[in-house]
Amino acid sequence: MGITWLFDLDNTLHDASHAIFPAINVNMNRVIAQVLSDAGAPATPADVDAARIAYWQRYGATLLGMVKHHQMHPDTFLHEAHLFDDLASMIRAERGLAGLLRRLPGRKILLTNAPKRYSQDVMRHLGLQRHFARHVAIESMRVHGQLRPKPSRPMLRKLLAREGLQASRCVLVEDTPMNLKAARVLGIRTVLVTQYLPVAHRSGPSTFVKRPAGIDVKVRSVKRLAGHLHRLRSRIADHDD
Repeated sequence: MGITWLFDLDNTLHDASHAIFPAINVNMNRVIAQVLSDAGAPATPADVDAARIAYWQRYGATLLGMVKHHQMHPDTFLHEAHLFDDLASMIRAERGLAGLLRRLPGRKILLTNAPKRYSQDVMRHLGLQRHFARHVAIESMRVHGQLRPKPSRPMLRKLLAREGLQASRCVLVEDTPMNLKAARVLGIRTVLVTQYLPVAHRSGPSTFVKRPAGIDVKVRSVKRLAGHLHRLRSRIADHDD
């Protein structure tokens, strides 16, 4: 059995921090401000920012906080948060990603906390969709009928079972250490991509000596994955032994 790659999308395969994340934050803040105001709660810009960030930190997705605390319909929030005047003009990514994915051995699954329509649009613009066997967006991340996006371990276990995958033969590639550490607990190999992180979080060489706890490999770019393939394979082989 070969490697199965689980790729995040935003800030992993493209630079969402450049324009897309700021626009999403503005959209989310608009929705949150309206919800708080309707409830008679303080809705200053500072209050709204604090709510958005707090829900993301507590639940891994602002969406879950809006559903849990404000009974907002998930589809409504996702739709409003991902409204863009011209998405294509906001996308920035490295050249050569398609070639890297084509050469990288193993099955690839897109695993993103973004909604399906948005993630499909980004992948189509990047020309990467043909390299992925499956596309798992946030709408599909449900456990017992409840939304459970990354870093939910029950969701990851369900995904592994549904796809017939062995955790130790999967590699999660993404920019969020919290998500990677949750996957590592299950035995999934982990790769932290740092180039789109804030400078304070991406300093240091791409080595195994200084990698964060719960991270098998740290790379600046997904284009450097091929250079670490032998190390990842050896870790999988060690587990098999």
